[in-house]
Amino acid sequence: MVIRRFLTLACLALCLSAPAYALTKLETSVDRNPAIQGEYLVLSIKADDDVDNASLDTSGLLKDFIVGRTSVSRSTQIMNFDASKETRWQILLAPKKIGTVIIPAMTIDNISSDPIELKVAAPGSQPEQMKNLFIRSSVSTETAYVGQLITYKVKLYLGVELQRGVLSAPNVEGAQLKQLGDDVDGTEIIDGRRYRVIERTYSLIADEPGTLSLSGASFSGDVLVESSRRGGMFSFNESRPMQAKAAPSEIEVLPIPAGYQGDWLVSDLVVLKEDWKKDVQYQVGVPITRNISLLASNADDTSLPSISLSLPDSFKVYPEKPQRKTYVRDKQVVAQLNQTTAIVPTQPGSYTLPEIRIPWWNSRTQKQEFATLPARNISVAPASAGQESPQLTAVTSPADSSGLWPALSALFALLWLATSLLWYRHYQAYRYRAAPSGANEGTASHAPEATDALRQFETACRNGKTGDALVALQRHMSQQAGKPMTLTDIAAVSYDLDQTIQAIQRQGYSPDGQGLEVEKVITAVKNAPKTAPHSTPSALRPLNPL
Repeated sequence: MVIRRFLTLACLALCLSAPAYALTKLETSVDRNPAIQGEYLVLSIKADDDVDNASLDTSGLLKDFIVGRTSVSRSTQIMNFDASKETRWQILLAPKKIGTVIIPAMTIDNISSDPIELKVAAPGSQPEQMKNLFIRSSVSTETAYVGQLITYKVKLYLGVELQRGVLSAPNVEGAQLKQLGDDVDGTEIIDGRRYRVIERTYSLIADEPGTLSLSGASFSGDVLVESSRRGGMFSFNESRPMQAKAAPSEIEVLPIPAGYQGDWLVSDLVVLKEDWKKDVQYQVGVPITRNISLLASNADDTSLPSISLSLPDSFKVYPEKPQRKTYVRDKQVVAQLNQTTAIVPTQPGSYTLPEIRIPWWNSRTQKQEFATLPARNISVAPASAGQESPQLTAVTSPADSSGLWPALSALFALLWLATSLLWYRHYQAYRYRAAPSGANEGTASHAPEATDALRQFETACRNGKTGDALVALQRHMSQQAGKPMTLTDIAAVSYDLDQTIQAIQRQGYSPDGQGLEVEKVITAVKNAPKTAPHSTPSALRPLNPL
């Protein structure tokens, strides 16, 4: 019994290992007939055996067709111990001419298929709603200037399910081409048929005047189409390769107008913006942070010019690196440049910050225009604005004594300043001695509690915004001291703070600035003493109002 089973299994193995069939039949078919000139159709070739890929010669197709991608698949079926094999080729073909074209017979191992008579119609003769896949493209303008941003939009229409594919950008020479934003996936209904639509937008900027030629975007991939097996009552989805290409486009590029003056910028609309607080009094040594934004519609951020400020000699200007970006808003391309500048007044008085003008060329009106910010009037107070200045009464004196009163006035002013300084030091020493015992425990460099200003200082240092860092440092130290403090006052508190301010200014304001040791700077500010170092007891103790 065991021997009989063994012999049965051995015979079965021999039957399965031996080839059941040799190549006996070769069939060819196309997915549509008639076809359209220049548009791809699928030629399917089926052999009833496992055949090597290289055994099929397709060179005969090159005469009348553009031969695209070829895919090969194999399958094996076993039914009642009978094995059948199949090899299938799918070849993309695009007819070169209109009329009747013959797809020649394919031959493998002396087995030939029947030729196919294919009718080819002119492009555009087949309505788009009859197609399963097609591409539409458009440009924002057919005439543009050098440096002008042109939008090129591509829409891929899919009437069948997409399995995989690649949408390629158009080929163009003499221009900068890049994709704007992400693809937009949606649907459209054309003549009652619903299509899935994948939309992609490119920006195009010509470098030289002349004619700019675009070859058109293209698609290559596989889609799932419904097909029924011969002799069966059910339909199945099978993968089928497809290709499509958009129509070519041409754009006339104009040179820069001869009468244009200034840095070249072409756009539909250019705007200058600034957040400016009116009726604010500024102080000597306190940085003024000025944030200016330049926005241009249908332009690229690389074409936006830098913003330079022309200020009086009483100001020091420390600009930060401009921040540029391009984005799409409400289907409009917007380029933006943000320029942050720290302005440090060095002398008190009233000043006028000049008007800012950015020239640009309006592509719609064909005229040069200017984006402007109005002039600003500011008032700068002395560095000691937190202390009231003594009121000196003007005295009219004879001409021979004109040199005496200025000297006496200066002497009285110096004596008053010395008295105020001694009183302040004595008052600070008294506060230090009167503080609770727990407040004096530990070292003098005990870190204060974190405040909003201190956190803003840390953030500004880590982001490299030196102007904001100095402003936040002043706010923090002023809160700790309970009175307004300038950068000079802060530097006098301790040597570490003096070195910290110098390091921040070197980093952001000096052309040869070096890298900032951020953690060291933040630690120095956190460990700064809340009060100025006290000295020997004041000789003016009776003047202490306490």
